[in-house]
Amino acid sequence: MTDPRRALPSVDAVLRSADVRVAERERLSFAVRHVLAEARARDDAAPEAAEVLAAARKRLARRDQPTLRRVLNATGVILHTNLGRAPLSDNAIAAMRDMAGTVSVEYDLAAGRRGERHGHASALLAELSGAEDAVVTNNGAAAVLLALAALAGRRQVVVARGELVEIGGGFRIPDVLVRSGAKLVEVGTTNRTYLRDYAAAVTDRTAAILRVHTSNFRVIGFTASAPSAELAALARERGIAFVHDLGSGTLLDTERYGLGREERVQDAVSAGADVVTFSGDKLLGGPQAGLAAGRSDVIAKLRSHALMRALRPDKTTIAGLLATLAAYRDGTAETELPVWRMIAADPAVLERRATAMALHLGGEAIATRSTVGGGSLPEETQPSFAVALRGRPQRLAATLRRAEPPVIGRVADERLALDLRSVLPEDDERLTAAVTAALAQGEDQ
Repeated sequence: MTDPRRALPSVDAVLRSADVRVAERERLSFAVRHVLAEARARDDAAPEAAEVLAAARKRLARRDQPTLRRVLNATGVILHTNLGRAPLSDNAIAAMRDMAGTVSVEYDLAAGRRGERHGHASALLAELSGAEDAVVTNNGAAAVLLALAALAGRRQVVVARGELVEIGGGFRIPDVLVRSGAKLVEVGTTNRTYLRDYAAAVTDRTAAILRVHTSNFRVIGFTASAPSAELAALARERGIAFVHDLGSGTLLDTERYGLGREERVQDAVSAGADVVTFSGDKLLGGPQAGLAAGRSDVIAKLRSHALMRALRPDKTTIAGLLATLAAYRDGTAETELPVWRMIAADPAVLERRATAMALHLGGEAIATRSTVGGGSLPEETQPSFAVALRGRPQRLAATLRRAEPPVIGRVADERLALDLRSVLPEDDERLTAAVTAALAQGEDQ
């Protein structure tokens, strides 16, 4: 038993009590001082040097715990923005790992001289979208910003009022317009905007018409909007650009999976847009990237703009994107890309998986509805199945966040539910083990 009258050990005495590596001495000394200061403030029994050292190491371990960790997404939201959106395919991960070293990102191997970073993905993107050319930026907002800066800097851009959206993280289309140097001209009303509204707003100071996907909400009821083909024709007639931001962007037909219609990239290109922008890490199913496909002369302006260097993608992003696009080219996207595997999952299979998992976890398989997320297909849901756990949902949620790996579920009908549409079948065993261990540890605490 420790003597409360005994003086606290010195920092040196604590460090001498064990074999401390030179590399960790400075950090450990800092932690020891904190532990000693806390003991002094409590004015309780003076701890032994070994106790102080153990507490200091524990403090460092908590401090060194990474905040960026792989988690299991059992929320039922497939493209969960807070959880990294699209999980990558095995081929994309392998390609990114392979390209992490020294690669020909800006080197022409045939000519033996400096090459072009933006040429790696342009041909495949153009082929899949039906566009003449394409370019890649580091995220979706960057693609919009670059297009507006290159095509409409210091000039007017006409946008429907109902498309002046704000999406996650406070990203607002009006703010992007301002940062690009363009001037916003609003037309129509929140729910109804006609072709004549755009036509009346175009002047000799107008540089472009911008159409924006509403991403995370729907306007229903008494509504009207001008077809993209008509906006493209108006833009050509007036000698201005038509920029179509699809937001998420998809190359596959979402109606095949019981979801609402999401305009495909190739549809927007064929409708006559000069440039179509969309994301790489949403319905496309690849790494975070912003893609722009369109007419070759327009894409050339984007590629040569001064902002391009600040917005360009890195080598691993290009590698992951190429591997993702290859799945569409080869017709394997639905079976290879996690996002489409989850979207295409049969509810009957989800029910069998949930029933089997519920037996292991002492829970109940319940029917529920899942969403695509990521600003895609707002208000659209799919039938799904989840494992509802017994116990207080908020307490369970906190316990599972401490699991290894952390498990993120959602509260449904006052129960914590693990929705399996956003979990790949090959992760079921890992999910079950993580939840079982976390619940057991929670009972012991």
